[in-house]
Amino acid sequence: MSEGQAPVSTAAPIRRPEGRLGLRTLILIRWIAVVGQTATILIVHFGFGFALPVLACLSVVALTALSNLMLMFRMPARARLRDKGAALLLGFDMLQLGMLLYLTGGLENPFLILILAPVTVAATILSRGPTLGLTTLAIVLVTLLAFFRTPLPWTDAAVALPFPYDLGVWTALCVASVFIAAYIWSVADEARRMSDALAAAEASLSRAQNVSALGGLAAAAAHELGSPLATIAVVAKELSREVPPDSPFAEDVALLISQSDRCRDILAGLSQRPDMAGHRPLELVRFSALVAQACEVYRDAGVALDIETDPGCAGTEPEAPETSEFMHGVGNLIQNAIQFAAESVELRLFWNETEVRLIVRDDGPGFPASVLASLGEPYISTRSGAEGHMGLGVFIAQTLLEVDGAKLHFANRGGAEVVIRWPRDMFERNVGLRGI
Repeated sequence: MSEGQAPVSTAAPIRRPEGRLGLRTLILIRWIAVVGQTATILIVHFGFGFALPVLACLSVVALTALSNLMLMFRMPARARLRDKGAALLLGFDMLQLGMLLYLTGGLENPFLILILAPVTVAATILSRGPTLGLTTLAIVLVTLLAFFRTPLPWTDAAVALPFPYDLGVWTALCVASVFIAAYIWSVADEARRMSDALAAAEASLSRAQNVSALGGLAAAAAHELGSPLATIAVVAKELSREVPPDSPFAEDVALLISQSDRCRDILAGLSQRPDMAGHRPLELVRFSALVAQACEVYRDAGVALDIETDPGCAGTEPEAPETSEFMHGVGNLIQNAIQFAAESVELRLFWNETEVRLIVRDDGPGFPASVLASLGEPYISTRSGAEGHMGLGVFIAQTLLEVDGAKLHFANRGGAEVVIRWPRDMFERNVGLRGI
């Protein structure tokens, strides 16, 4: 068994949303930048008396303001930007900031640090390609500003900063751009992957619970309708014996009998549907029976499924309701084992007064060493090119089983082995349902 084995997941593949950055949010941030840049230019020039090229600087700021107005009038306020659109706007903002810095001293301008802001935003919300492109653009701009810039205005005589200082500033900004982009993108991507994986697990469990609830509702309806339908059938047959064959009501009575028989057959077939067979939402079921029920759908998979009880078991066999979390989580692991098993999959049951344990072991090649330490994390897969395969099988199984308090341990012992442990009081947490 391997994480690369096809996971059992009834959830549709989760596609990451194309647009993660809201246009309204970006427009607001850019207006703040316009106000901040305008105020800084005016205060530095008129308040502190530094001779800035005010008209040129304000013209550059006006480019951002104009582009913001175009976005507001040409695109819906609730639009979400895809990677390409967001990258283009962030790139535009970086070029605009680079022009301002060129007019105000280049590397000697203390506001040069703001070149890292678009890189940070890109690393947070964009994919690897656009983030890499914007990081490269930031390094190129910093490099150009090291050679091409107007002198930094001073109130007195101009001050020429030494070359080692400029080199240090350039090195610091380049290293900071790469480090911030790589670090923030890695953290944000992990968060996105975990969010998508949890959404897939939630969708999988929700579908299993809906199917289970639908089966229970159908079973209850079949049971409740059985009694009145039997009464109708009895009365209809009594009428058929009392109504003469040549009576105008004889045909209606015969129709009533035939339709009641049809309803009875429908209810009988409904109660025998596979998805309703063995449906016990409240009934307590023995641990071994729960495991056998989880295996039932895989009996025809061409691999022997052996369920054995450990001779060291102590105490009475634990009982618990048949939950979607247990059936779907254990089912995921069983199918994973079947996918890579050579001939057989062994399921060993153990319990005592404090613990309930299930070991799923196959005779396949085992877990690859490269992924063994990462099993249980989302999108960990050893198989590539499988259509629809997301590397979520073990993650979903672990997530579902942990709802019941289980802990999973993965190892290689001949083949792959998954050990599932529940504290006994957690496994039997719903024992109070016996009186319902």
